Amino acid sequence: MVDDAKASKDVLADIFGKALLIRQNDERIIKEIKAGRLITPYYSTAGQEIIPAALATCLNPADTLCTIYRGIHDMLAKGFPLEPMWAELAGRITGSCKGKGGTMHLTHPESGCMVTTGVVGSSMPIATGLGWAAQLDGKGAVSVASFGDGAANIGAFHESLNLAGLWRLPVIFLCQNNRYAEHTSFANSTAVERLSIRAEGYGMVGVTVDGNDPDAMYAAARAAVDRARAGEGPTLIEALTFRFNGHVLGDAASYIPSEELAAARAADPVAALRARVIREGILGEEHIKAMEERNAAAIESAVAAAYAADFPDLSEMKRDVFANELV
Repeated sequence: MVDDAKASKDVLADIFGKALLIRQNDERIIKEIKAGRLITPYYSTAGQEIIPAALATCLNPADTLCTIYRGIHDMLAKGFPLEPMWAELAGRITGSCKGKGGTMHLTHPESGCMVTTGVVGSSMPIATGLGWAAQLDGKGAVSVASFGDGAANIGAFHESLNLAGLWRLPVIFLCQNNRYAEHTSFANSTAVERLSIRAEGYGMVGVTVDGNDPDAMYAAARAAVDRARAGEGPTLIEALTFRFNGHVLGDAASYIPSEELAAARAADPVAALRARVIREGILGEEHIKAMEERNAAAIESAVAAAYAADFPDLSEMKRDVFANELV
């Protein structure tokens, strides 16, 4: 575990602002799907907002991120704009991937969101390659691989950590351990109690933190980013958290004990941070209300623009697939 550390008031305000946007956007996506206006598979990130929000406060625009299909919170925190995100969710030509990638392949290199992968664990080898490129470039950029606890048990995890450790690459391996890999509990899929102890076998620092605690998460992220920029190699961060919904929207999560889920929701990290920033005089209730209204307006504008845009033409089916478009 990392030592306790307090984030500054400015950092806490930034973390809360990012987490609030993530939560509001998640709620709107679910609302649109339930209303039948948005047709897409969706993997809710509710309950995991603090992790990417805290990490993002430590990153620069030039830093890169590779995440997974449950990674929309990672991308929003890193700066993925709402309009191309919503257009992509809606399958429109104005989407970040021309509406052809959808939920599981959101990508926006301009903000450093290099790829969202639909293959479990594949964020890690890609981020390792980007870390190697950053090392060769020599400008101090950092690469982040975000993944879940289930992905920590596949070959790509071990191969990526081994290479990053061997070459001392500036990569942060961020495991968002939400206790359930699809429908399987952590205890029923993993032999070790803490994934972070695996880091020692690959010659890197490994830490386990409460990912829902903004101070602990910020401290771990800050140390990992500083270590990477200084040429001191990669870090494995295991951020403990909990997802409030099933694996995919529509999954009733009956495999999660009801008392366990109720306890997690009662300890909602966004609500807890909201109460804290008000209690400590960092943000006032009126300020937060204004933030919520701005977020809601920005999301509404992105939703309207997405639905107003055209679907991709059939000619797009082969474009961006083959080096030379087939005729």
